[in-house]
Amino acid sequence: MTTSIDQRIADELGVTERQVSAAIGLLDDGATVPFVARYRKEATGGLDDAQLRTLEERLRYLRELEERRAVILESIRSQGKLDEALEARINGADSKARLEDIYLPYKPKRRTKAQIARESGLEPLADSLFADPGLDPRAAAEGYVDAEQGVSDTTAALEGARAILVERITEDADLIQMLRERMWRRGRLVARVREGKEESGAKFADYFDYTQPFTDLPSHRVLAMFRGEKEEVLALTLEPEEPPEAEAAPDAPNGFERAIAAHFGIANNGRPADAWLLDTVRWAWRTRVSVRLDIDLRMRLWQAAEDEGVRVFAGNLRDLLLAAPAGSRPTIGLDPGLRTGVKVAVVDATGKVVATDTIYPHAPQRRWEEALATLERLARDHAVELVAFGNGTASRETDRLAADLVARFTERTLSKVMVNEAGASVYSASAYASQELPELDVSLRGAVSIARRLQDPLAELVKIDPKSIGVGQYQHDLSETKLSRSLDGVVEDCVNAVGVDVNTASAPLLTRVSGISSGLAQNIVDHRDTHGPFRSRGGLRDVPRLGPKAFEQCAGFLRVRGGEDPLDTSSVHPESYPVVRRILEATDRDISALIGNDTLLRTLDPADFVDDTFGVPTVTDILNELEKPGRDPRPEFRTASFREGVEKLDDLEPGMILEGVISNVAAFGAFVDVGVHQDGLVHVSAMSKRFVNDPRDVVKPGEIVRVKVLDVDTTRKRVSLTMRLDDDVEAGGGRGGSREDQGGRTGKGRGAKKGGPSGKDREPTGGAMADALRRAGLDRDL
Repeated sequence: MTTSIDQRIADELGVTERQVSAAIGLLDDGATVPFVARYRKEATGGLDDAQLRTLEERLRYLRELEERRAVILESIRSQGKLDEALEARINGADSKARLEDIYLPYKPKRRTKAQIARESGLEPLADSLFADPGLDPRAAAEGYVDAEQGVSDTTAALEGARAILVERITEDADLIQMLRERMWRRGRLVARVREGKEESGAKFADYFDYTQPFTDLPSHRVLAMFRGEKEEVLALTLEPEEPPEAEAAPDAPNGFERAIAAHFGIANNGRPADAWLLDTVRWAWRTRVSVRLDIDLRMRLWQAAEDEGVRVFAGNLRDLLLAAPAGSRPTIGLDPGLRTGVKVAVVDATGKVVATDTIYPHAPQRRWEEALATLERLARDHAVELVAFGNGTASRETDRLAADLVARFTERTLSKVMVNEAGASVYSASAYASQELPELDVSLRGAVSIARRLQDPLAELVKIDPKSIGVGQYQHDLSETKLSRSLDGVVEDCVNAVGVDVNTASAPLLTRVSGISSGLAQNIVDHRDTHGPFRSRGGLRDVPRLGPKAFEQCAGFLRVRGGEDPLDTSSVHPESYPVVRRILEATDRDISALIGNDTLLRTLDPADFVDDTFGVPTVTDILNELEKPGRDPRPEFRTASFREGVEKLDDLEPGMILEGVISNVAAFGAFVDVGVHQDGLVHVSAMSKRFVNDPRDVVKPGEIVRVKVLDVDTTRKRVSLTMRLDDDVEAGGGRGGSREDQGGRTGKGRGAKKGGPSGKDREPTGGAMADALRRAGLDRDL
C-alpha cells in the first residue's frame, strides 16, 4: 500500500497525519504560515512556524514527485511496456532519483550503440552469452555476421552484444542505487591545483592538495572547492574508494566491478565466456556506471551543501532582522567616506528625514573642526540622542569623529553606535528609495538608511532584497529560487512575530505581513494618507481590495496604537475578541484594568473560556498576550565599546582581550568586528569549552562578545580570535587551541591535508559574506 503524502510528512515531522492534513488544507486555502502557526493551533495541534515551513517545503517536493510519477507512468503505458510489477516499483519510488533510475530503460533517448546493435539483430547473441558463459563468444558470434546489417565480422558482433549488456547494466535501477550508496559511504572528494594556477588562485591554497571522505565534508568546503573548480583553479575528482593495495595487480577489478559482477552472477570460473563477460563489466564500470555515479554524487554533494548554505543564510538573516532596535529616538546617520566626504542625515523619532549635509573631516580635506561644529548644530537643533555610523570605508575615522562629538556635546547624553551598512547602497539606488526620498541625492539616502536601521532594523531592512543584506556564505552559487523562497519565508516570519504598526509602516514592511500583497500594502498607505490614521483594526475593511480573507490573515499582526480599542495594540486576533469579553465578564473588570494585570490573569484557567471555536491553546495565548500586550520578542538594545587606541590591524597584539560585535556567522565559525576594518574569525573550535556543532547555537549576528586575539597576519589581513578567554595564545595558533575541525574527521589518504585546511585557514567564502568577509581579508567575489 502506497503511503499518502500527508502520512509521509507526518512520519518525517513526528506528528499525526491529522495535524498535517489540517495544515495542508489551510495552506491550500491561502493561509500563510505565520497565520496558521499563531491562530490555528487547534486545527494543527500546535504545529509551530519551523515545522510548518518544513511541511510546506516537503509538500512541494512530494507533489512534484507525484506529478513526475504520473508522467512516467503514462509514458511507459503509451509504449505498451507497463505491467503490474513495474507499476508497483514506480509507485514505490520514494525519491526523484529513485524514480528516474527506474524510468531510465524506458526513457526516450537518442539512437545509442546498443539500439543500433539491437536493430542489427545482436540482442539474442548478448542474451545467450549472458545466460550461458559456457558458450565460446567467437564461435557464437559467427552466426550473427551479416554485412547487410552492418555486422562485418565476429569482432563487430561481439562489440554490439557488449554495448547491449553495458546499457542493461547501466540501467539496472537496483544496482545503481546500491553502487551509489556504496560510493557515498566509501568515496572521497580529491582536489588538486591546476598547473600554473598556484599564484592566481592563491585564495584556494587550502585545497591545492586536499582529500576528504564525502560523508565528512562540511558544506562550506564543498562550496569552496566547487567554486575553485568553476574558476578553473582546482581540478576535482571523485574517488569511489581507497586506492587498491600496492601489491594488487594493476588490472585487478576494483570493488565496484566485483559488486557489478556479483549482482549479475558473473564470475571467472574458467568457462569460455567468463573473461568476455568480466571485460564487459569492467567496460560498463569505466565508461558508463562510474561516470553516472560521479554526476549523481556531485549533485548530492552540491545539494546538501546548498541546503546548508541556504539554512545558514536564513538563520543569520533571522538574527539580523530580530536584532535589538534602539527605538523611537532622534538619530544622526553617518555614511562614512574619505575623498567624497561623510554623508549626514538626521531623522526624527518616527524616522522622518529632517536634515541632511555632507562633511569632510578626513583626508584629503581634513576639515575636522568644521565637521564637528556641523554635527553639534544638527544634534542641538533636532534633539538628537543617537549617532549611527556605517562600518564601511573610513568607519574607524568616523568613529573617532562621533566620539569627539559625544565628548563635546554637553546639552544631553549622546550615544554612538556602529551599524552594519550592508545593503544600504542597494536601498539608495532602489525604486522604492526614489519614491520614499525623491528630494534626496542617492548618496544621502544611505545615511538615512543607516540611521533608520539603528532605530528599527526590521522595518528598514525589509526595504532591501534579502539577498543583498549579505549574511550568508556563497550566496551567488546557490539556487536563486531556493534561496529566495527561504529568505522570503524568514522575513515574513520575523515581521509577523514582531507585529506592525499600521499607521507608521512603510509599504515594503506591510507587504511582508500575512495576507497583504504589494498592491494591497500600497492601498493601505494611500488610504491612511487620504483619510488619516486608522482608529481601529475594523477600519482596515474600508481599504480597497482588502476583503474578508485578507482581513482574517493580516488583522492579528497589525497594531493600532492609541485607537478606539486597547486590544488593537495586541496580537489578539479580532475574531477572538469575544473570548476577551467573556474574560471581562468573569473577572468583573474593564479592559484597562485587565490588561497588564498579571496577578489576576495568572489565576484564570484557560479551560473555563473555551468554546466550539476556541480551544485551550488559543485561550492560553490570549491570557499571555493580555499580560504584556504587543510585547516585542527582540532583545534589549545595547552597544559595544571598542577599545581606545585599537583602530587598525597593526594595533592588534596576541593576547589582547577586546569587545566586539558578531558581524556574520558561517558554518565554520563567526566573524567579529573589533573595530580595525578587518573582521577577525573565531573558529568553531574556539567558541566554547564544550563541543559546538553549529556556531549559531553560541552566537548570532549583532551580538556583543568578548574575544582574545590569538594571531594577527598583517600581510594577508587575517585575524584569529577566540571566545575562550583563558586560551593560551602560543598553543592556540590560529584556531583557538585546535587545528582540526572540532569533532570532525580529518582528510585522509593520498595527498590529504591533516585536519583539512591549516590552522591559519579562513575557509574561502563567497559574495554573500559581504562586508564582514571583505573586511576579514577575504575577496567578496571569491
